[in-house]
Amino acid sequence: MNAFTKGMLAASAALVMLSACTQPKKAEAVTTLSGLNPEQFVDSVAGTQLYTLTNSNGMEVCITNFGGRVVSIMVPDNKGEMKDVVLGFDNVATFMDNVKHPSDFGAAIGRYANRIAQGKITVEGQEIQLPKNNFGHCLHGGPQGWQYKVYDVVDVTESTLQLKLVSPDGDNNFPGEVTAVVSYMLTDDNTLDICYEATTNAPTVINMTNHSYFNLNGDPTQPITNHELYVNADNYTPVDSTFMTTGEIAPVEGTPMDFRQPHAVGQDIKNFEFEQIKNGNGFDHNWCLNTQGDDTQVAASIYSPETGILMEVFTDEPGIQVYSGNFLDGTAVGKKGITYNQHAAICLETQKYPDSPNKAGLEGWPNAYLNPGETYTSHCAYKFSVK
Repeated sequence: MNAFTKGMLAASAALVMLSACTQPKKAEAVTTLSGLNPEQFVDSVAGTQLYTLTNSNGMEVCITNFGGRVVSIMVPDNKGEMKDVVLGFDNVATFMDNVKHPSDFGAAIGRYANRIAQGKITVEGQEIQLPKNNFGHCLHGGPQGWQYKVYDVVDVTESTLQLKLVSPDGDNNFPGEVTAVVSYMLTDDNTLDICYEATTNAPTVINMTNHSYFNLNGDPTQPITNHELYVNADNYTPVDSTFMTTGEIAPVEGTPMDFRQPHAVGQDIKNFEFEQIKNGNGFDHNWCLNTQGDDTQVAASIYSPETGILMEVFTDEPGIQVYSGNFLDGTAVGKKGITYNQHAAICLETQKYPDSPNKAGLEGWPNAYLNPGETYTSHCAYKFSVK
């Protein structure tokens, strides 16, 4: 090889190196405070995105319009460290796959939250058969409930998000076209405030709720059995072995269902000698709130002694379903690759009592019917603080 050839090769190598150095670097994905990549929630065909709400305290709530799901909630603990206190997946594709990964994580549930006995309702004297998807009953609107629908985005700001869904007549066999609006607001007192509205063009039933799975330890590998639960209720609605309300309204006094004084969820969660805990496989019951629709009173609260995080629940609904994650079985792998095992979270779902449409004639049971010209409204607020 002569000197000329050597020189040409050296010059060529230098140009290659220079070219590699001057190539623009691929921009790193911008993630949320909770570590979510918003690009993983974009489905251009379905029209889904991730929306991030923030307040002046640095709190963050991430919501996708797929199912109106709250995907993450970042709140400070007693050391000032931010903790993600809800379960969920880190991409919309997993949420959308209700065959391999069925879940209600964080969803705006409708048309009827909780269970309807044998999937049957009677509207204007006509019996209607709804889909059965839970021990012979219709749960959370059926297998294709609103948690698997894409909500339209009506308005979004730094701290608010308003979503709308038009549910056609016959949606999961429910009668009437229903237009529902869900409004989320993150306030500067660290409250996630949720308001629901719905109207219909024909008589139907309605019962909406949020189905967030909370773990105030900020670590779903630690079960919520250490959480101290308070429920402002003298009574609850017992269930049978299929998790269906019996029609009875029973006192909590002298039973493991009494949470009028806060105590650990795990204290009686395996007390299967008490029939109701056996029937619910833990806590999976509706409590009849003492608040009488006054959403300025605390309806329920949970507290983690691990982090000092306290969450108080306010609602104008008559009931609250407490579900202690009894059926989480390790098959769901959520954010950060964490496996969700039994009791990895607890749900506090404000609502009408389960199966209210079929118990309308019983004393103490609320009305869950909606007629044309009426507007259904519901309010729930989750307020976070450090105790």
